[in-house]
Amino acid sequence: MKTVKDILKTKSSGNSILTIDPDKTVLNAIKVMAEKNVGALLVMENDKLVGIITERDYARKVILAGKSSNNTLIREIMDQNFLVIKPGTTIEECMALMVENFTRYLPVIDDNRVTGVISMGNVVNSIITEQNFVINDLQQYIMRG
Repeated sequence: MKTVKDILKTKSSGNSILTIDPDKTVLNAIKVMAEKNVGALLVMENDKLVGIITERDYARKVILAGKSSNNTLIREIMDQNFLVIKPGTTIEECMALMVENFTRYLPVIDDNRVTGVISMGNVVNSIITEQNFVINDLQQYIMRG
């Protein structure tokens, strides 16, 4: 059974964790997300995870609310009620958490330290890869039979 640790090893971005300070503007966050081609940033204050900001937060809490991304601070719109997982969490457990809690990103915490972020895309890709491996194995078994 694959775990979060397995996904973190294979992520194209490696183990780089994209973070931002809560006192930066939303515009700063959106620029980083666009530059790094990601949909979320972890919000860190004094090495402590205090929130997550996503493109969805921007769309709903800034644009639709008629606020300015130049004048709105990340701390005003970041999600402070986030779930975290451990490196040993299985991919199936991640999928269940994401579906049950309508979340697309799960920060990974190990020894009270942020070690990565898992997205819904990472989880789905891992499951598909695993299923393809099983299908190929079964096909090989049938061909030999």
